[in-house]
Amino acid sequence: MSKAAVRLIAVAVATAAMTAAPAATAAPSAPAAATTTTSDPFYAYGGSEPLSAFAPGTVLNTRTLQYHVVGISTPLKAVQLLYRTTDAQGRPAANVTTVVRSPTGDRSKAVSYQSFYDSLSPEDGPSRAIAGNVSLGGIIPNVEAVFLAPLLTQGYDVVIPDTEGQQAHFAAGPEYGTNTLDSIRAATKSAQTGLNSDTAFGLMGYSGGSVATNWAAALAPSYAPDVQRKLVGYAEGGLLVDPAHNLKYVDGSLVWSGVIPMAVIGVSRSYGIDLKSYLNGYGLEVYEELEHGSIIDAIGHYPGLTWKKMAKSQYADPNSIPAFVEAMNKLNLGSAATPAIPGFIAQGNAGVLEGTFGNHPGIGIGDGVMVSGDVRSLARQYCATGNSAVKYSQYELFSHTGASVAWAPAALGWLGDRFAGRPAPSDCGRIPTGNSLAPEEPASLS
Repeated sequence: MSKAAVRLIAVAVATAAMTAAPAATAAPSAPAAATTTTSDPFYAYGGSEPLSAFAPGTVLNTRTLQYHVVGISTPLKAVQLLYRTTDAQGRPAANVTTVVRSPTGDRSKAVSYQSFYDSLSPEDGPSRAIAGNVSLGGIIPNVEAVFLAPLLTQGYDVVIPDTEGQQAHFAAGPEYGTNTLDSIRAATKSAQTGLNSDTAFGLMGYSGGSVATNWAAALAPSYAPDVQRKLVGYAEGGLLVDPAHNLKYVDGSLVWSGVIPMAVIGVSRSYGIDLKSYLNGYGLEVYEELEHGSIIDAIGHYPGLTWKKMAKSQYADPNSIPAFVEAMNKLNLGSAATPAIPGFIAQGNAGVLEGTFGNHPGIGIGDGVMVSGDVRSLARQYCATGNSAVKYSQYELFSHTGASVAWAPAALGWLGDRFAGRPAPSDCGRIPTGNSLAPEEPASLS
């Protein structure tokens, strides 16, 4: 069964990749109409008790189905759990995670894999793709099966949370973290998964998945000490550290500038603030185009887009919007706690290959969307605040997309060593300096 499943996944991934390839250069397509999380009744908590009555990680509903890739059923079975978690504003919420059991594993080790599905539509979450839904934004979690297959064949059970929650809170790092930690709690409490309190976990994610991975590692000691005790380490690449820096870095990018309106929408939604009133007519037009879109709708569709082109003239500096500054500072990993487990952090540095030429003072260059100086500073900060088990790799010749290819096998090997109990390597003392990660300061109106 294992070989057959892997072969089928490989075929489906190839199909998905060919389907997705034109999306980055095609003309912008109209995003889907507003979606709700109740189109599939499994996602809706309908109990008589309020969610606040349950502890985070409590399993609320369970189903077992076949693992699908681009709508094709594979021999692998997946257990999906509706569970209680906490959103960006600290409110009780219900979310979904998926557990895929390795055909060769013994349930002693598992990897929580955080997807980089980056979307403003809950319909694009990995759990829906695994259940058989097919959407343009859902192509990404389908393609990610290529990362999951090696984990499953090496005996790891894989837990895949919908890190953005059921309202698609794009870029809300702290919520990504709580969703991930409570997903692990739920997976070990469900009899159907085969996982339990003795199962050791590693965290793994790239790009948007690295946001969830790092926030989970940072929040675990305080938010989920029970999960912290299970963690052997975290492996991530293409990391978002200080979103305010990233928005300046991608300003005017030929490929990645569409992330700017996605971040505006995500921040507005996650923290309940209205940023539309600061946008001009064109900005509102872009906002509406992407309000329910995915990263596939954004990448390459707005070449040269800048914040100034979207904002009213008096808000040419986004730091002149106090609510935006406050939200950005909540998302800055530099202000979060230092993880207490070993970490492997990788970062590309050839962003010009993906059409990002920004090199602003205090920000510098990156992989096209992520800022390398920020990632270096975060790694150095961890070293300086008590965690010397930090491995840092910077891929000078790779951009964001290319670096993922170099990162994936390195991350798998690094995690394998942590599960085996080998001493974690350290690059502390060898990581070059980076940027200041100090909180953003409000600016006066133009």
